[in-house]
Amino acid sequence: MKVLAIVRTELTRTFRWRANIFFLLIMPMGLILLLGIAYGNSNARFGVFEKGDGALAGQLVKALRSEPGLDVRGYGSQDSMEKAVERGYVSAGLVIPSSFDARIQAGKPVALRYLARPDSLAPQVRIAVESAVSAQGSDIAAARIVRGVQKTSLQGALRRVKAVDLAAPASVELLSARGGKYPKSQGQFDRSASTMLLLFVFLSALTGSVWLIETRRLGVARRMLSTPSSAREILLGIVIGRWVITLLQSLSIVVFSGLVFSVDWGNPLGTAAVILSFSLVAVGAGVLIGTLFSSEQQAGPVGMIVGLTFAAIGGSMAPLDTFPATMRKIAHVTPHAWANDAFNHLLVNGGGLSSVALDVAVLCGYAVVLLTLATWRLRRVLTA
Repeated sequence: MKVLAIVRTELTRTFRWRANIFFLLIMPMGLILLLGIAYGNSNARFGVFEKGDGALAGQLVKALRSEPGLDVRGYGSQDSMEKAVERGYVSAGLVIPSSFDARIQAGKPVALRYLARPDSLAPQVRIAVESAVSAQGSDIAAARIVRGVQKTSLQGALRRVKAVDLAAPASVELLSARGGKYPKSQGQFDRSASTMLLLFVFLSALTGSVWLIETRRLGVARRMLSTPSSAREILLGIVIGRWVITLLQSLSIVVFSGLVFSVDWGNPLGTAAVILSFSLVAVGAGVLIGTLFSSEQQAGPVGMIVGLTFAAIGGSMAPLDTFPATMRKIAHVTPHAWANDAFNHLLVNGGGLSSVALDVAVLCGYAVVLLTLATWRLRRVLTA
């Protein structure tokens, strides 16, 4: 009960100051939004202007929208789409003529006008467009054969062809270089959500060390020691209190990003294991800093510098896969790199708890070392 009372006191002191609510809960959401908008959307923007409203033209547009890597945007006129291409708002554009359906019904070829800038992603986008057009062309060719045999309309024949396509088993499966499933594409905010969670949980725990220093400076710790509470209970209450705060912050980021930004956090058990172990690392580092300095003015800037440095080196500000090989090895000195690797297994490769076992074990090792040093120092400081 005494430990729970100390935990409750830690929570009350933290959230009584309204600025903490902003830094712990609101600010991470804002950065997830900004980074997701700036860097998260890997899909190429592609414009489509459909002159007519035929069924076949609509099916082609639907097929383009389903192409991976394409963010298809419709335009009301060819002029507006041309301006969008010229100004770089979209990488390329496609004009579907009003005669699209009629010419296909008559068995005649259709020319589609492809607009692009030479310095954009247009060559890569064209491959995806040609794939969608080729797929529709194959379906139409098969539908013409069905129409000739069954004496039905082209649309009816197409429906029969589509039904056969849906019933056919997949014969091709993409595998990665190591033989596993090829990584799935991430959502626009997935990567920024996981990296911001690690950044802010660690940063908040380190800068939260000023509360521990304030507890000592105001004599709160000494007054607690004068009560029947033992030093072990006080230590446990402080550590658990700081851990609960980091877990609440993590939970708010996970829930809010999932509801608002549709972030997929992957396997629940794996994600929970990473967050629990990394939060312990953050608490150990924060409590340790709080015992190494005697004033808030010293601990605050040091915690900020250490938190931002570890985040930058560990891949929470730029993806680890963009680092040179040597730098990636150096990055794994930080717990952030192991946690980012774990989230990569969960969110990109679709792994489960077993896929992050090594990363979680390393994080637990960090936590044991830091918490041991932190509690040893804290005991010495409180009983000195």
